[in-house]
Amino acid sequence: MSEFLVGILGFACIVGIVVTLFKSKTLPSIAFIAFPMILAVILVIGGYYTWDNIGSLIKSGFGSTGPTAALFVFSVLYFGIMTDAGMFDVIIGKLMKLVKDNVVGVCVMTCIIALIGHLDGGGASTFCIVVPAMLPVYKKMHMRPTTLLSICVLAMGVLNLMPWAGPTMRAATVLGIEASSLWQTILPVQIAGILMSLGVAVIFGMIEKKRGAGLSGKLAQTEGEAVISETGTTEVNELARPKLFLFNILLTLGVIALLIKDIFPSYVPFMLGVATAILVNYPGAKMQKKIINSHAGPALMMCSTLMGAAVLMGVLVKNVEDVTSVITCMSNLISSFLPAVLGRHLPIVIGILSVPLALAFDTDSYFYGMLPVMIGIGEGFGIAATPIAIAMVICRNCATFISPMVPATLLGVGLADVDIKDHIKNSFLWVWGFSFICMIVGVVLGIIPL
Repeated sequence: MSEFLVGILGFACIVGIVVTLFKSKTLPSIAFIAFPMILAVILVIGGYYTWDNIGSLIKSGFGSTGPTAALFVFSVLYFGIMTDAGMFDVIIGKLMKLVKDNVVGVCVMTCIIALIGHLDGGGASTFCIVVPAMLPVYKKMHMRPTTLLSICVLAMGVLNLMPWAGPTMRAATVLGIEASSLWQTILPVQIAGILMSLGVAVIFGMIEKKRGAGLSGKLAQTEGEAVISETGTTEVNELARPKLFLFNILLTLGVIALLIKDIFPSYVPFMLGVATAILVNYPGAKMQKKIINSHAGPALMMCSTLMGAAVLMGVLVKNVEDVTSVITCMSNLISSFLPAVLGRHLPIVIGILSVPLALAFDTDSYFYGMLPVMIGIGEGFGIAATPIAIAMVICRNCATFISPMVPATLLGVGLADVDIKDHIKNSFLWVWGFSFICMIVGVVLGIIPL
């Protein structure tokens, strides 16, 4: 079997995965297992690989995804425990007292809450924290919920660069490095992005104020006081531990500091954090079992996806001695058609296209499917893998939560009672421009080569 045919079969495998996920025919984990195994059978029948080769390839794939899976499981559990204990509720309550009825202040506070809420890297949980808390304020002050979502997605996109967040973990998995190592490289861009997201929140506030928002603005005078529905009862959170707030804050800072110091593998600080947090906040095996079970669903879903990705990475990306890997065959196929002038600037090209591509590709397909191909193409032009991955992570992250392919996006627009088309229409150009600026910052700092 020729390498040309192997490359075509590799692309057919990727297209099959993408189309299946687009049409919601199955879960990513199932697609990542089924299609590569079909490809593996064809390659064995064609004499390109042996079954022993396939076994070795899949084993190699698991070697690169194991640490990432452990990181995700324990980070989900840790921040889940902190949410149950009410740490984020206390922080949000304190911040909102500072804002009162200032339109610009509400926008800035929305950004800050989104930044804090997205520390766990979970889009769904962040929307669940920010939108229900802020939507009544926006309605009362006659501010558009689309503005609330736009501020959220920019802040969440920046925080999504954290090493335990999905995109950074996926890119690190493809590169075969620790997620914390990749994060330390892009940290300066993330810091700049956080500052820019706060600046954009100020601009959004000024726009809302100009159109008449506010308790006593033009919209309030013409439309009257907004009616906010209330149940009249306050739900008591039996899991809240307000007396342990200071302890939980210090523990969280300690976990993040240990992660930054990079003394241990990135999942170890969260393992220690989970053990400490659950022992102090919820003593007793029965309560601890209840807490862990309540957060088991998201952890298991991502874990199964990562394990499926191990099969995909093994069959497509890994190689055995004296046999060209499938991804290399695919890369050689593309590089033969790619103009040299374009290939030499691949990180910039893929960075520019990342936001439009994010609307069509879900996170798994983008990083596990497209990134390895782009890395292979870059190698043909002498471009290292890391700058390509960095460009894709930084620029794509900005658009993660405007993509209809991301389930959390649908949750966010549902909570805010906004049509998905209105959300995309209101946010797309802001997000694309934001990604350009982040990419320029990366270029200026020498993180992304020209």
